Amino acid sequence: MSEISRDKKLVRQVSAASIVVNLLLSLMKLFAGVIAHSGAMISDAVHSASDVFSTFIVLIGYNAAQKEEDHDHPYGHERLECVAAIVLATCLIVVGVEIGWSGIEKIRSGIQGELAVPGVLALWAAVISVLAKEVMFWVTRAAAKKIDSGALMADAWHHRSDALSSVGSFVGIFGARLGFPILDPIAAVLICVFILKAGIDIFRDALGKMVDHSCDKDTLDSMKQCIVGVEGVEAIDMIRTRVFGSKYYVDIEIAVDRFISVEAAHIIAEAVHDRIEEDFPKVKHCMVHVNPLGAHDEVKGKEGEWNEYNCH
Repeated sequence: MSEISRDKKLVRQVSAASIVVNLLLSLMKLFAGVIAHSGAMISDAVHSASDVFSTFIVLIGYNAAQKEEDHDHPYGHERLECVAAIVLATCLIVVGVEIGWSGIEKIRSGIQGELAVPGVLALWAAVISVLAKEVMFWVTRAAAKKIDSGALMADAWHHRSDALSSVGSFVGIFGARLGFPILDPIAAVLICVFILKAGIDIFRDALGKMVDHSCDKDTLDSMKQCIVGVEGVEAIDMIRTRVFGSKYYVDIEIAVDRFISVEAAHIIAEAVHDRIEEDFPKVKHCMVHVNPLGAHDEVKGKEGEWNEYNCH
């Protein structure tokens, strides 16, 4: 089985588990909220149901991103996963705002003495939800890191936001049963801050991947070391990288002995190309151009200056 097939299988397995867990939790919370007269738990049930939608977005975005290059998209479709991550991040932000606004409204009602005391069934439902959603967070997060999926990572944080929402429900329900119903909305307002931060961080990361930018300095330095380690490479005249979704595109200009044959220079360039793609799995495409040694001396000035200026 190819690496892409394994990754797709992992995404399908995690997404299927997520859909089943969210459906069961939303039904359980809705039942508990109605029976125990808990508005917080009913709202939590709606939140879990929204996670089903977010998981379908992950599946659609990830599968679309894995499509092969075609005539209209010669560089592939990786950025579609970034689009999915942006959609999920937006959902997180909307959920955070709704939870915060709902909490503020309940605080106002509490000041006026209108908050009801929920039953113990809602308390147990909150505990089960926290445990289940926290497990799903860690499972989905591990899968997202393994395949470097921004959309799946966004879905993981959606699980965490649901867990935090349930924590707020638990605190509020428990506090209400102790005679402090105002704790429920206060906890909700505090939780919304964490949800908003997660949504904004995911949105910024996905947006950054939508715009061409270079890979990090450590990766670039490692690439340079890899290139100069290839026999026959006399110098690196230029290296440019750009991040495309979760993949890297690399353009390299190397200097070789000006007196060797074209065939020998081609062999060196092929060796550089193969080493880069072997040592850096995220590199989807690597282009290597060969210059005769000294071709850029008039631009360099002193040794290495031109190279450092053109490394991005």
